[in-house]
Amino acid sequence: MNDKLPLSGLRVLVVEDAFLIAMDLCDQLKDAGCEVIGPAATVKQALEQINGASLDGAVLDINLAGERSFPIAQLLTSRGVPFLFLSGYDSAAVIPDEFAQAPRLTKPVDIATLGRTLALFRR
Repeated sequence: MNDKLPLSGLRVLVVEDAFLIAMDLCDQLKDAGCEVIGPAATVKQALEQINGASLDGAVLDINLAGERSFPIAQLLTSRGVPFLFLSGYDSAAVIPDEFAQAPRLTKPVDIATLGRTLALFRR
């Protein structure tokens, strides 16, 4: 990831059910200076990990082994925490209207694009 991206210190939740992808995302984000929460592979795990946690943003895989990550997105929205969706397929049709403005990136994710998107979460 580009060292010039202003990600240092961002606390980012990673929700991804594919183990290798999750580990790669976490490693890339840590290398960019983020403090990573997770990874969580299920909605339940994610909700447990963010309970009481202070977050600057989140990376949410849409499909978690057949379960959608929208309950996590709803909780993050209620707390004012920005997030982006990751998907391995065209997700435009499956995103509820309430999340239509959330950034969407496709997998495999371009790390530079991920970094630029997360940089927008800095408050």
